[in-house]
Amino acid sequence: MKVYSLIQARGGSKGIPKKNIKLLGGYPLIAYSIVASRLCKGIQRTIVSTDSPEIAEVARHYGAEVPFLRPAEFA
Repeated sequence: MKVYSLIQARGGSKGIPKKNIKLLGGYPLIAYSIVASRLCKGIQRTIVSTDSPEIAEVARHYGAEVPFLRPAEFA
C-alpha cells in the first residue's frame, strides 16, 4: 500500500497575509509540515495543494511535489 501526504496551503489569508511562507525560527511555516512528512518512513510522496506560485516554489525547495496550482475558486 502506498501512502501519500497532502498538505493544503492557501495563498490568501485573512489574518496573516502569506502566513505559509512567513519565517518561523528561520524557516517558512510550510517547511515544517513538509519536512515532518518527508521524515515519516511510511509516506512515499509529499504533495502540496496550493493556489499560490510563491508557496509552490517554497514547497518544491523543501522537497514537496506541487503537480499543479489549484484554481482560486477552490481555495
